[in-house]
Amino acid sequence: MSKSKLEKGIILAGGTGSRLSPITRAISKQLLPIYNKPMIYYPLTTLMLADIREITVIVNSNEEESFKKLLRDGNQWGINIKYKLQEKPNGIAEAFLIADKFIDNNPVCLILGDNLFFGSDLQSKLIKHSINNNGATVFTQSVNEPKRYGIVEFGKDFKAINIEEKPKKPKSNYAITGLYFFDNKVVEYAKRLKPSSRNELEITDLLKIYLKKKKLTSDILGRGGAWLDTGSIEDFYKTSAFVSAIENRQGFKIACLEEIAFNNKWIGKKEILEAIQFYGRCDYTNYLKKLIS
Repeated sequence: MSKSKLEKGIILAGGTGSRLSPITRAISKQLLPIYNKPMIYYPLTTLMLADIREITVIVNSNEEESFKKLLRDGNQWGINIKYKLQEKPNGIAEAFLIADKFIDNNPVCLILGDNLFFGSDLQSKLIKHSINNNGATVFTQSVNEPKRYGIVEFGKDFKAINIEEKPKKPKSNYAITGLYFFDNKVVEYAKRLKPSSRNELEITDLLKIYLKKKKLTSDILGRGGAWLDTGSIEDFYKTSAFVSAIENRQGFKIACLEEIAFNNKWIGKKEILEAIQFYGRCDYTNYLKKLIS
């Protein structure tokens, strides 16, 4: 299969956020603030850093308007955002069935809506995988408690040889993060999946199809990279503290959508000024003013 530019991305922002209840009883977890920005900004900027401009956000059926009010159609950032509804959380791999027509036999990147990625070489890694060959790529990172995660076991030359979901005796401490690159076979393979004992279409089962075909690769986020998710209250506040520490020490913002779009020349000064009007008087607006001053 010839290489093709990966131009489509999916943010899975459905689910109930039950571990953050009662906070999430009235609002989607992905609309909650991580320090000074909505959580959804962080995965969205990850896709933008990968030079992906066609994006579908999968949301709960009763929260679509809230997401649209915040993100609109993406034109203000030089991208195109569409929305798909998930009636109930049936597993991560269901995202490919929901977004089947959007994917339209193209390679695609999937990121979970509650995951944050950060690192000096992150963009170069993302661009590298935006040119996707015949297979799938998962991002992994070393963790202290591998029993809590899906784990990749490596053989020689750090080639993936096995995947285990929350193993009792992990054979590796490299967890699978919520960022995946797939070729155009992903929908075909997702349609073959059967619900697990949790009655969900498991992403690990999908990855095992690629593994069996020897078409699964892994990219490791090293010591200079950070992967944080916000599944629990503790993780939620640790992630906010991380963003706060970086921004206040270094003076730049993580996940500033307008800054990435401006640097990519997807938008100009006019759109920055419109964003300033949209956000109103706030710290985020002051940062945007510095971009064009």
